[in-house]
Amino acid sequence: MKSYNVCLKDTVKTFTKRLFYSLFDEEQHNEYEAYLESTFLKILAKLSIEKGEEHWDTFKEKLPELRLMLDLDAIAFERNDPASHSLQEIYLAYPGFYAISIYRLSHQLYKQKVHILPRMMSEYIHGITGIDIHPGATIGKSFYIDHGTGIVIGETSIIGNHVKIYQGVTLGGISVAKSLASTKRHPTIEDNVCIYANATILGGDIVIGRDSVIGANVWITQSVPENSLVTYQTEIKIRPKKNGIRK
Repeated sequence: MKSYNVCLKDTVKTFTKRLFYSLFDEEQHNEYEAYLESTFLKILAKLSIEKGEEHWDTFKEKLPELRLMLDLDAIAFERNDPASHSLQEIYLAYPGFYAISIYRLSHQLYKQKVHILPRMMSEYIHGITGIDIHPGATIGKSFYIDHGTGIVIGETSIIGNHVKIYQGVTLGGISVAKSLASTKRHPTIEDNVCIYANATILGGDIVIGRDSVIGANVWITQSVPENSLVTYQTEIKIRPKKNGIRK
């Protein structure tokens, strides 16, 4: 019977948490530095991925750059969320920022063609936050997620700079044959777009033009020009009560 090393789930969980901690806490960085390298090499060996040390050196060199990107994300959270009180609160208490952090780390490994590990990292944080960002997605600077639960961002999605996304948003793909897996299947979101709760945008040819606002609950399968406002229209009737009894 073939073994699939499923116990790696626990190893990757601990590795991912400590990687996040070490990125933002110098004391934790010093404590976990040796652990992170040795565990990374152990995971890649279990996954039969060659050149583990080379991959680690490349990844380690990119960490300062990733930290700078994440600091910009944190500033975007503070600027956009009136409920936030400080930058420290973003780093310590915001699930959206946690999800973006693990996305940026796993995306770097995805670009290095380290297979399986980036997906395991993203699935770990998906379980914690309810935010599902495929490590293959391309996301620009100052990305902001509000609330976040139920967000799905597919593998070939492209998201520009200063984009805001609310809970329940899906950037998905229309079902295609397995043979088309390498094609672009998910939408492109240009700079300064805001997408409100539960909007669904599907298809690799779909482009949401810059500076557009996508309202809540809309279903989009065609491109949207720049500076657009897309809303879902529904009629709501509120009947007044008389003596506590609804008419």
